[in-house]
Amino acid sequence: MRFRPDQHLRRQADFDHVRATGRRYDGGAFVVFHAPRRVLTASGETQADTSPGPAPAPAPELLAPARAGFVASRSAVGNAVARARAKRRLREGFRAFQAAFPAGYDFIFVARRALNGLEHAALEERFSTLCRKLFPSSAH
Repeated sequence: MRFRPDQHLRRQADFDHVRATGRRYDGGAFVVFHAPRRVLTASGETQADTSPGPAPAPAPELLAPARAGFVASRSAVGNAVARARAKRRLREGFRAFQAAFPAGYDFIFVARRALNGLEHAALEERFSTLCRKLFPSSAH
């Protein structure tokens, strides 16, 4: 399955929203922040949900696919080559397990130095564990 351009988290405001309102999961070699996607009005403002209690979940086929952004800082990962490799490995992990990530959510994957030292199978196991813990009803 491809990692399509509409699945990339690009705007700084989206990154800020996920970090500010999202939940955090520590995967050891990486950290994941996840939050429901913001609903924007026609004027571009965020629409807040004012209804009491949990919001009813819309049908999954009406939601856009999950989006992801990838971060690898110099202090956490290293030089440009290491940062590029870390982000490439995180993108591949997301691409391989994207069916397990719920539609309508945004994710930020933050690389740590240990990520580039992991074998491919170990990284896949980390993504599998992430999917099982965060989304127990998914197929993976």
